[in-house]
Amino acid sequence: MKSNMRTKSLEAGLSVTMNSALARLESWLLESGFKGHDPFDALCSPILRRLMFNSRWLGVVWVQLLRRSPVNFRYLFRVSPGYNPKGMGLFLAAYIRRYRTTGDLEDRKHIDQFADWLRLNRCAGFQEACWGYNFDWPNRSFFAPAGTPTIVNTVFIAHALLDRFELLDTAEDLETARSACDFLLHRLVSIEDSTGACFNYTPFDRRYVHNANMLGASLLARMSRITGEKHLQTRSRSAASFTVARQRSDGSWPYGIAGSDGWVDNFHTGFVLVSLLEYIRYSQDTEFEENLDRGYHYWKSELFTADRLPKYYSNKVYPIDIHSVAQGILTFLAFSDRDQEANSRACDLAGWGAANMQDEKGYFHYQIGRHLRNRIPYIRWAQAWMFRALAECCLVERERSCPKPDAGDAGESCDYAR
Repeated sequence: MKSNMRTKSLEAGLSVTMNSALARLESWLLESGFKGHDPFDALCSPILRRLMFNSRWLGVVWVQLLRRSPVNFRYLFRVSPGYNPKGMGLFLAAYIRRYRTTGDLEDRKHIDQFADWLRLNRCAGFQEACWGYNFDWPNRSFFAPAGTPTIVNTVFIAHALLDRFELLDTAEDLETARSACDFLLHRLVSIEDSTGACFNYTPFDRRYVHNANMLGASLLARMSRITGEKHLQTRSRSAASFTVARQRSDGSWPYGIAGSDGWVDNFHTGFVLVSLLEYIRYSQDTEFEENLDRGYHYWKSELFTADRLPKYYSNKVYPIDIHSVAQGILTFLAFSDRDQEANSRACDLAGWGAANMQDEKGYFHYQIGRHLRNRIPYIRWAQAWMFRALAECCLVERERSCPKPDAGDAGESCDYAR
């Protein structure tokens, strides 16, 4: 990989400790109040909304111009930082993961605050629990006004609430996550064929993409295991079967089923892999093991450079995107029981990200292009994902340096609270 961008090597990134990187990011997040901008929030601007002239395509143009600009013009266009529901769900999941090990009371306080916020900020107009984005989102397939629920946001948040339920035995979290399953089953329009069924993205579009479908499968399988509802597992398997049937011969998955969605990228492939892994774990259905192994091998060998840095697309390295870094870390960690080098790959990647993409102020940059760097501190796309990834990596490093004692061991050990 040749570039005019100056970055440190993967090995050099190891000198940046995970705890230090996480602490600096958390300090920035606390100062910002967990609010921020998003790559796709241009139409929060009252000025740009007027300049749309009610055209979805003009909306797409404005969103893409601000997303691709390395200069943050949002303040000029009066786009205020906001709370992003998906980001709040990722913060909740990260604090729960850390609290399981540390038992820190400040972490517990954050857990309760995020869970309360998410329950209070469900999408209006729906009986079922569901969440969307805090901005109008035009794209080439449809227009989703702010507050339109998506399967992706809903599943990530429901998983975080189930994490809290399993940690604290909180009935309200189980009830809300179960309601989110009803959103998938009753509000989303799936397509069916002989291979299975695929969830669409929102209640109002007809776009079918594999990472969203597999996320839905993972949530339904997890809920079925908790509640024993067999129809949830049946629907989960149908979704998993649909996506598995569309795996290409090289092990990859296209983004979606439409001809225009045939591209393969790093972090969406990571979503598919982790969701399929979770489906297998929760359902105990082993039929798709071979597909999982082929997909993971493709992702690991074809979506990283020879220097082990995440490519954006299968056929394109740049931009090096912080979302690909974060999901790369989380995907490797998820496969640590199947791949002996996965933990070290995850921590190496986290170290590289901290050394090369973390600003001196503590937040993470958006992208490194071939010639330019985008330093805008996007709250969901960069900070929430890296906070979760670093929190997971710190626990791996802690367990490496201070393993849990064997039963009856009276020697020194770490203070594992849970």
